[in-house]
Amino acid sequence: MQLTKSKKISTLLATATCTLLNTGVQAQETKSVNDWQFDTAILYYGETDRVSLLEGVVSATKDFGDQHILNTKLVIDTLTGASATGAVSQPYAQTFSRPSGDGQYTTSPNELPLDDTFQDTRVQLSANWTQPIYQDTRINIGGNISSEYDYLSVGTSVSAERDFYNKNTTALFGLSYQFDSIDPVGGRPIALSSMVVNNGQFGAGEAGEDAFETAFNQTRITDTDDKSTVDALFGLTQVINRRMIVQLNYSYSNSSGYLNDPYKLLSVVNSNGETQSIVHENRPDSRVKHSIYAQTKYAFDDAVADVSYRFATDDWEIKSHTIDSKLRYNLTETDYIQPHIRYYQQSEADFYRPYLNDADVLPAVASADYRLGEMTAITVGLKYAHQMNNGHEWGVRAEYYQQDPKNAGFENIGVLASQELYPSVKAFILQFSYNF
Repeated sequence: MQLTKSKKISTLLATATCTLLNTGVQAQETKSVNDWQFDTAILYYGETDRVSLLEGVVSATKDFGDQHILNTKLVIDTLTGASATGAVSQPYAQTFSRPSGDGQYTTSPNELPLDDTFQDTRVQLSANWTQPIYQDTRINIGGNISSEYDYLSVGTSVSAERDFYNKNTTALFGLSYQFDSIDPVGGRPIALSSMVVNNGQFGAGEAGEDAFETAFNQTRITDTDDKSTVDALFGLTQVINRRMIVQLNYSYSNSSGYLNDPYKLLSVVNSNGETQSIVHENRPDSRVKHSIYAQTKYAFDDAVADVSYRFATDDWEIKSHTIDSKLRYNLTETDYIQPHIRYYQQSEADFYRPYLNDADVLPAVASADYRLGEMTAITVGLKYAHQMNNGHEWGVRAEYYQQDPKNAGFENIGVLASQELYPSVKAFILQFSYNF
């Protein structure tokens, strides 16, 4: 899963957003210089019949005065459940080898193939230091390390901010570098190699097990692989008047190296849509992304509206649009609610295929990962927060998320016409936060 691995530019974006749009400023104003500010949260994310995530976050910020600020963050999350493999469902049962090669699992007829042994634990630690270097100019230096069972990520970032026009305008430029080491369970699959399944052809007993293991190992590379990502961010934040503020960012990202998901598969079918073999995906070894992000906040007498739009494109031909809106409404001086609506739409990657045809030559790159296909998604939710007499604040956020993959013009041949190849993904999100 890449659910927790798509944060290449998060540090830079957080810096830009916090420049003048920090929603935690009011809480921090109750703290004196040299006090620690703690933000904690526990989040549950659960997909129907699929992946579940439980995440805990502790963020600590200390202002040493004169804009010398230290922020540290610890994130621990666990993922369990069933992950879609990319193989298509069939009107008959299908058997798959587990990624480790140790055992097999069988899916029922007309059932989307899911590997129900998916599980992982991630621990991430990050830190960021902010300080002025001369009048109205600050630098931010950060670093992070994240570890999973099969994944290690190390990164660093640096950015500079400068205020203009009585601090009504802030410009930001940032760079970050991320290095990831990948060591998949069972080894890295050879790109587009066929999955080896023990259907009795290797014989019985220990000799049969040894023969299967030999055949399985021939489709694997045991050495670790890596990828690197360089991100750049250009941002501008502008105070329009005492009620309105806007922000505009441009970001660039360049990734190279091992970009495959080692656990994703493709079905190779005949002219009747029946699966003849299962192969491991292969993606390009580089990816360049561009995105433009615009945000505005407007303060009413008893509410704050927050609306943003992001357009992103890359050389995989994925184009996406994201509209995000929140309205914080003050019920009293100590209580507020915040409805949230987010809409997302993307086109498919140029190498996305829901399946491959055995009459065609295998393409150089191909993936059936639905996250690379055409889709729309919507999130709706509500947050309630209360500030206590001691200045501490707690909040509860509940959201519903639905992702709807689309058919980007592929023909559902033969038996595939009766199968659900693009099922929706539905999830519930619940978060409890406490700031002190």
